[in-house]
Amino acid sequence: MSQSRVMFQSPTRDKEDSEAPQRRLGKLTVKYDRKDLQRRLDVEEWIDSQLHLLFDCEEDDIPELEIDIDELLELSDCERRSKLQVDLLCDCGKPKENFIDGLLYRIKGLRKMSGTLRK
Repeated sequence: MSQSRVMFQSPTRDKEDSEAPQRRLGKLTVKYDRKDLQRRLDVEEWIDSQLHLLFDCEEDDIPELEIDIDELLELSDCERRSKLQVDLLCDCGKPKENFIDGLLYRIKGLRKMSGTLRK
């Protein structure tokens, strides 16, 4: 993965320097809100633990199921519920309403992450 780089031009002090400007290489960094990251991690851990209970099996036995929080955040509340019930949890035999209600409650207020931070 390539790192972002920004070139900084040094201020010139005399006429000789103006012909060949000095350049320093600096790194571009982004600050992330730790509270948002921690909250998202907490939601993901909650999802994982609830899926174990919902499917009543070990981690290796859980069906291939990917709940994309960012994708859910782009949908309306009704669309989120429908996507979870119909598309993602259709193979689950147990009642899933409590899980869906809990997940929708927990993702309220979360912000969508940028593409660089996501896996």
